[in-house]
Amino acid sequence: MPNSHSPARSTFATARRAATARRAATARRAAISCALTLAATLAPASRARAQGSPASTRLPTARASRLDGAVHLDGLMDEAAWNRAEAIRDFVQKIPLEGAVPTVTTEVRILYDDAALYVGARLTRPDPQAIRRSITRRDGESDAEVFTVSLDPYHDRRTAYAFSISSGGVRGDAYHAQDSEDSGREPQYDPVWSARARVDSAGWTAEMRIPFSQLRFNSSTQQVWGLQLTREVADKAEQLQWVLIPVSAAGYASRFGLLEGIAGIPPARRIELLPYVATEFTQRSNVDPRNPFNDRFGGRAGADLKVGLGPNLSLDATINPDFGQVEADPAVVNLTAFEQVFEERRPFFVEGNELLTGRGQSFIGRPTWFYSRRVGAQPRGTAQGDFVDAPHNTTITTAAKVSGRLARGLSIGALAAVTPREFARTYHVDGDSIGRIAVEPPSRFGVLRLQQEFGSQQSNVGASFTTIDRSLDTRGALQSLLPRDAIAGGVDWKLRYKQGMYEVTGWLGGSRVSGDAAAIARLQRNSAHFFQRPDQDYVIFDPTRTSLSGATASLRLDKNAGRFTLGGIQLSTRTPGFDINDAGQMRSGDDIDFNADIQLRDTKPNPYVRFYQFGTSAVAGWNYGGYRQYLRFNQTAQATLHSFLRLNARGTLYVPSLSDDLTRGGPLIGTPAGYSVLGQVTSRANMPTTWNARTEYYHDAFGGWRWDVSTGIATRPAPQWQGSVDPTFSRSVDARQYVATRSGGSAATFGQRYVFAAVERSTVSARFRVNYALTPNFTVEGYAEPFAASGRFYGFGEVPAPRSNVLRVYGASGTGTTLTRNADGSAIVTDGASSFGLPALDFRRLSFRSNLVLRWEWLPGSTAFLVWQQSRSGQLLDGELVRPHDLWDAVRADGDNFVVFKISYWIGAK
Repeated sequence: MPNSHSPARSTFATARRAATARRAATARRAAISCALTLAATLAPASRARAQGSPASTRLPTARASRLDGAVHLDGLMDEAAWNRAEAIRDFVQKIPLEGAVPTVTTEVRILYDDAALYVGARLTRPDPQAIRRSITRRDGESDAEVFTVSLDPYHDRRTAYAFSISSGGVRGDAYHAQDSEDSGREPQYDPVWSARARVDSAGWTAEMRIPFSQLRFNSSTQQVWGLQLTREVADKAEQLQWVLIPVSAAGYASRFGLLEGIAGIPPARRIELLPYVATEFTQRSNVDPRNPFNDRFGGRAGADLKVGLGPNLSLDATINPDFGQVEADPAVVNLTAFEQVFEERRPFFVEGNELLTGRGQSFIGRPTWFYSRRVGAQPRGTAQGDFVDAPHNTTITTAAKVSGRLARGLSIGALAAVTPREFARTYHVDGDSIGRIAVEPPSRFGVLRLQQEFGSQQSNVGASFTTIDRSLDTRGALQSLLPRDAIAGGVDWKLRYKQGMYEVTGWLGGSRVSGDAAAIARLQRNSAHFFQRPDQDYVIFDPTRTSLSGATASLRLDKNAGRFTLGGIQLSTRTPGFDINDAGQMRSGDDIDFNADIQLRDTKPNPYVRFYQFGTSAVAGWNYGGYRQYLRFNQTAQATLHSFLRLNARGTLYVPSLSDDLTRGGPLIGTPAGYSVLGQVTSRANMPTTWNARTEYYHDAFGGWRWDVSTGIATRPAPQWQGSVDPTFSRSVDARQYVATRSGGSAATFGQRYVFAAVERSTVSARFRVNYALTPNFTVEGYAEPFAASGRFYGFGEVPAPRSNVLRVYGASGTGTTLTRNADGSAIVTDGASSFGLPALDFRRLSFRSNLVLRWEWLPGSTAFLVWQQSRSGQLLDGELVRPHDLWDAVRADGDNFVVFKISYWIGAK
């Protein structure tokens, strides 16, 4: 049934609907007018044809020679076959002097046989004694020299595989899911390949063997691949490229040279199996002897499977995957109505995630159709008992994904995952009985992503589709808690002009969530929707409906390259009923957003700086009622000095607006004018010692403020050792922190009291890392993060009327109210003849999380892990400001210890 209306609401309903319509129309016209104006400003520079042909000049070309015999991978390049291969010597500087002659000499030769590609590099320099040989685990960053081979085997001029070796013998690899060196890069791509490096009196030598089974390419008799070769000399801050990609240019793989000469090698049909076994031991603190759930030992087994489906597609499957070696999420204190979002760290879901999520399109604000942490998330159901053993995460029974790219430019990504019904075990002391309660239903996830390239500029159009289906027991509590099924999807496009200098991007999509009426009612009331807001009339909260649908759309124009100017403009929207949070992730619907930016820069060094950039932007948003939710203006400045010290500054001006979510389902409330300033300094990268410092200050017209300070230092005292510490401190006052909703309010607030308070918060934390690498394949990595946070609530009051900028503060003169604080921190508010209570909210929380991982790649692709994890926590209700010594208290807090041993064995075959 629709919402019932109070007399106060009914009195003004007609007028408000008319005003709402006028505001909505005005907001839409203003956004569209701004969009058209800025588009017209940017458009003249982009009148080149969208699919114009690339430059007619011949691309740099290298030839691979057929290997006659064998290469022993020892970093010497002493086989005769290397001398018969064509030498590649014409490298140029990209940094520090773009296009200049390098100060070091690089010579590369390429061989191949039926099974693999071989790359040999002779890297000499006049001062070989300066070569650094730092050792890290695979993919680790260091101050050593690095030689990288980037391959585009499909020759789609968009995607690339990168393989690197350092002068310390450390391998690195990554997959570039889009035509960008940084955006869309997947460092978690870990193929099975080999490389060796050796330092001598003239420089160093690198040899690589990259099996064709680890690459995807078309089944052509004569292969033509994209190729880029890069050398980084950290101590000279020098980067060399075989094919120069200017700093001012857009694109990456689209600018590669060519690799020819590979013939007669059909793509390998890869089959790999990676079984594992693991055992674990748990030690818990403060164990109650009556608790029957103190299991100390456990074990599990599972396997990962990779199968090549013809020359273009691959199947990755996992049975009972284990993530015991994955680092824990950092501790946070979240006082908002919105969920805390963490990055994906689990290897199965990280690899290939760029294609599945479509993030390779790099759209600003694009819907996250698939948020992989939904799979295997913490169960949502609850259980009651004197002792409860609830699973921390839902088990993933099986998961599989298919990915690849067909010969005509169609990229495919698909994933299916199954999670079982999860139970919490309960124990009731009085009855001496153990029971179990379902806390998560069996669920099936499906994801499909298609992306078709077209034209010579690598434009593309894509489609994403996600679905989740839950088997809900009609008699259980989960039926009213979770939707039964959800589907979502849409299309997106990226039209590229002038080798990516200009782009027109956008998307169009929709969603539908179905289930029991109680579950859909919860969905309408949650923080993504707040349909129950009493001062709006353009959406209706209907507790009888069994589905919720919505749509989203966006259009953006960008200028991405050029020496002096960049810019962009975007208009996007999400309707009130749009919801993708079952399989994806979004903050809220009911939004019309506009943003525009212009940046002025110079990528050429001058006598004062190597690089500078100034930018200005405007960001605004309205809801479908026409009320402006936010408007802010940003000014940014950044510069790189000749010493490679980087400076960043930002200033932001916040314009008063109206929030439709701060009251968490209540009426609109005013947000203040304010400003913030930020400054950051970062040292030169890839040095034995690096550091950074950052500070930000915010202040608003309501008296709120925030001061954040963070810094970090990383050092390498010896080639095999690396350590870092990153402390942070934050102190703030939020003048509008939601506390609770209570009945008995005035007619102006529709009979409810929307209670707020000011909260003074402080946070201090420090992230410590110590790594030791005996060899690149045998490492010990330590991570520890003590954390302390506090909050003290004061100045309680209620919203006196919709859209108000002030509070009716309890106990203040002339309000007719009193507020009495109890010894336990709770409070009693008296307002005339009525009174109500507020809970104790002050807090001081301590947390300590650590991870110590011994990792040994005992055979190529086969790894053993020994892991010790700690999770400690404590809580007080005093709200006192935290100090650095609280970090030591966090380390000493009660908690649990987990020890895990896991070993896997790689079985590979064609």
